[in-house]
Amino acid sequence: MGWPSIGVVVPTRNRPELLRAALASIAAQDYPGELRVIVVFDQAEPDLSLAAGDRVKVQANDRTPGLAGARNCGILALDTDLVAFCDDDDEWLPRKLTAQAEAMLADPHAEFASCGIRVRFEGRPAGRPAGQATGRLTDRLAGRSEVTYAELLRSRMVMVHSSTYLIARSSLLAGSDGIGLVDETIPASQNEDWDLALRAARRRPIVHVDEPLVQVRWGPASYYSLRWESKVAGLHWMLDHHPDLAASRPGSARVYAQIAFGYACMRRRRESFRWAVRAFRRNWHERRLPFVLLAASGVVPGKRVLRALHARGHGI
Repeated sequence: MGWPSIGVVVPTRNRPELLRAALASIAAQDYPGELRVIVVFDQAEPDLSLAAGDRVKVQANDRTPGLAGARNCGILALDTDLVAFCDDDDEWLPRKLTAQAEAMLADPHAEFASCGIRVRFEGRPAGRPAGQATGRLTDRLAGRSEVTYAELLRSRMVMVHSSTYLIARSSLLAGSDGIGLVDETIPASQNEDWDLALRAARRRPIVHVDEPLVQVRWGPASYYSLRWESKVAGLHWMLDHHPDLAASRPGSARVYAQIAFGYACMRRRRESFRWAVRAFRRNWHERRLPFVLLAASGVVPGKRVLRALHARGHGI
């Protein structure tokens, strides 16, 4: 089997311990082909001690500040057949790349692959006494071997996560004739991974290995430092730039509910209720609406709602 060369882009910013754990998980891959890593420091001084010859390179983000620019910086610095993303707070299981490369090689038209995730919640769930943290693990699987454009419109599908992506680099560089690079115009790089996956799935289904091959860490960094203004702006951007998403009743209802939750967390209750009504009209089964109403009414703070969801491997 001719194994394609793989380059891994690891964007990072001021999280040295988590970064080293992510790099260790990449180094532990059982992938038999050529494997290289580029660590892109975004708005932070590069740690050159991480460099290791041709196998691990380090550089500063020389494009738009933020996650999207950092990813593109790494993509353009590589010359491998495939490009993988790994966020600096996530870790790969040893057979992640081998399983995905095998699945892509089995499909001559494959350009993009994802896999299942294992969510590790690190924090103190609501109701647990101070000092009693948890490392609860929850597997999130798709139940299928491919993910279609229609499915990604209906649901964000949390397992189609940026740290699972393995992509043909030639398609990323092909502009409108391929998938294209990560869009750097998205506010604060919010939903840049979902936008990329939608563009890929619109061309052809995403190859999916339905095993939990990436451990995604959710914890205090995931919900205590939320910038709700940029999150809401990013969701509006998605509706404006993906007409098929706005036209999908379940898909748009989900986004409307997320916008409503964001406004609730910003204490803009009137706007929160307005977007909640829009979500209800599009799909009264939308399961986020009860959480929106809890946060918007002030009965339960939004951060506490998120803590409870994250502890069970779910988001808003």
